[in-house]
Amino acid sequence: MALALGPYNLLRRTKGDRHHRLVGYAWVVAMYLAVISSFAIRSLRPGHFSWIHGLSAFTFVTLTLGLWGAITHHTGLHRGNMIGSYVGLVGAFIGAVVVPSRQIPQWARHSPVPLALSALLCVALAVLVIVLARRQPRPRISPRPEPTATPSRSSSASR
Repeated sequence: MALALGPYNLLRRTKGDRHHRLVGYAWVVAMYLAVISSFAIRSLRPGHFSWIHGLSAFTFVTLTLGLWGAITHHTGLHRGNMIGSYVGLVGAFIGAVVVPSRQIPQWARHSPVPLALSALLCVALAVLVIVLARRQPRPRISPRPEPTATPSRSSSASR
């Protein structure tokens, strides 16, 4: 999902509006889930962390700095860290896809239908986030003010 939401937000002309923030928050949550879950993968060095976990820790830091930049309105800090985090995500995806012994190529060879369904689910979730973010918020309905008493004109007109 993060792979699909990233370019959508990066390529949008308008930045900082409600739509950008909502899609961005969904992207950040997806990225944090990916980073945190990556620490459970220990197949390169069974039972130990590897150099890839260093990249995960680095991504956690850049993601947090980018989020902090958005919250504090430091657009340069936000932009640089979010673009860098997305580029890192694309690099990690390429690394996961081009190495034949990795799981994604193995799934493509041995279980293509579940892999395709998983990819479609991720794209569908990204589209859902985008559609929901585009919805306009409902205007708040404030209670109707009570009518104020106005002096009667008929009594003053008869004089």
